[in-house]
Amino acid sequence: MPTGRSTTLQEPAEIRTYKGQDRALRADRLGTAGLLLSVLAASAPLMVVAGVMPTTFGLMGVVGQPLLFVILGLVLALFSVGYAEMSRHVHNAGAFYAYIARGLGPTAGAAASLVALVAYSAMQVGVYGILGFEISSLFATYLDIELAWWIPALLAVAVTGALGWLKIDLNAKVLGVLLLIECALVVVFDAAALVEPGPEGLSLHAFNPETLAGAGFGTALCFCIAAFVGFEQSPVYAEETSRPHIVVSRVMFLAVGFVALFFAFSAWALTVATGPGEVVRAAGEAGPGLLFQLTEARLGTAFTDVLHVLFVTGMFAAMLSFHNVVARYAFAMGREGLLPAAFGRTNAGTGAPATGSLLQTAVATLVVLAFAVTDDLPAGDPTAPVLHLFTWMGSVGALGVTLLMAAASFAVIAFFVRRGTAGAQVCRLVAAGAAGLALLAIAGYTVKDFGVLVGAEKGSALSWALPGVIGAAVVVGVLYGVLLRRSRPEVHARIGLGNEAFRLDQAADTKPAD
Repeated sequence: MPTGRSTTLQEPAEIRTYKGQDRALRADRLGTAGLLLSVLAASAPLMVVAGVMPTTFGLMGVVGQPLLFVILGLVLALFSVGYAEMSRHVHNAGAFYAYIARGLGPTAGAAASLVALVAYSAMQVGVYGILGFEISSLFATYLDIELAWWIPALLAVAVTGALGWLKIDLNAKVLGVLLLIECALVVVFDAAALVEPGPEGLSLHAFNPETLAGAGFGTALCFCIAAFVGFEQSPVYAEETSRPHIVVSRVMFLAVGFVALFFAFSAWALTVATGPGEVVRAAGEAGPGLLFQLTEARLGTAFTDVLHVLFVTGMFAAMLSFHNVVARYAFAMGREGLLPAAFGRTNAGTGAPATGSLLQTAVATLVVLAFAVTDDLPAGDPTAPVLHLFTWMGSVGALGVTLLMAAASFAVIAFFVRRGTAGAQVCRLVAAGAAGLALLAIAGYTVKDFGVLVGAEKGSALSWALPGVIGAAVVVGVLYGVLLRRSRPEVHARIGLGNEAFRLDQAADTKPAD
């Protein structure tokens, strides 16, 4: 399979509309700022500070969470060195699977495409659970109205699906506004915590390596790496950016740096506000309410009320970001024959991957309805959408993305070795190898502690069934790749080629008959 070619984004009109179908995403829609805001929205800063951090402190007892974000930031920066270099050579909306196909072969690419589709879909759908729970809680608190969580969740599915049909630059503006507001409010809390610290003062104890010790370290590692998910999505938008060979890699490093520093600082602010010696107990008692309790004590009820509302909008921004990514993966797969051809067509009016957007909307609707029926809400456990839909799906998605990053790291090495240019990329390839090994270790921790991640009892089938979803995606993807190689070798050979496949189509059509 050709591995040395790079996709040209400014495709001629005859390629974009080959055989009467608009089969390329519109270029020049996003610049550095728009792309950065789009990928950072998936990190959902307020959801991480209010949800992930108290869980890591309270349930896992890891006081050194700020240090953990710094360590993970360094690992993912190493990953980004090779990943960014690969983005200069391969421009494809199917980023992960395209890179893996170019480096490790089309069959591995087919498996990666299915894992990516499942992982990002799981993360996107999971957010609907906590969103529905939070909105129903707001209705009960401020309007005294009992609202089943799945009603606002399904409404959010519809709105997200509608926005998925629109132009990506419009989506970037929506995501950007929501992201900037929630980040600003978190920064206000951080400053208030430093001005009015807890009984232990401005302690740096949370950055002491000894605070990482304990049985909960592996689980905390899994939770925290999930908070970074989003930065790796920038190559997905390569075909829609101006100067992708510069913008994509720049955004990737900016996103990793911002997320690592922002979350490390905010996690430290939480330990300062409560005191490092009390943060585990306080988080264990308050759970996701910890941030809101601390802000109310320092900034008042009005600020806390606004924070609750921005908590919802931040989750909505994350859902829209994940929705856009899934739609583009489906588009790339349809364009290359991994999915039916209908998925490889864009909306003629907006240039958005409309069929992929519809697919994700349908999947989200079915999953939300399934959880609504099985959880039997509101008569059942009121926290079920958080404990089940959000936690289960989010953990499955995080495992899948971690494995994709590890595979992509090794694919980068293989890509440049096969091109014969490894000698000129030694430092980048060493960084990619180190990141790949570290990410495999994190994935191993995730599988080992999956029962803890999803709150399953010892011996529960969930401990292996949920990570088994990603395992099944790998197996089915490999078998599908093998089947394509035997039955449709021309499709198998084009996995990961993106727009280059159009040229092959045209060459085949114009080739004179023997």
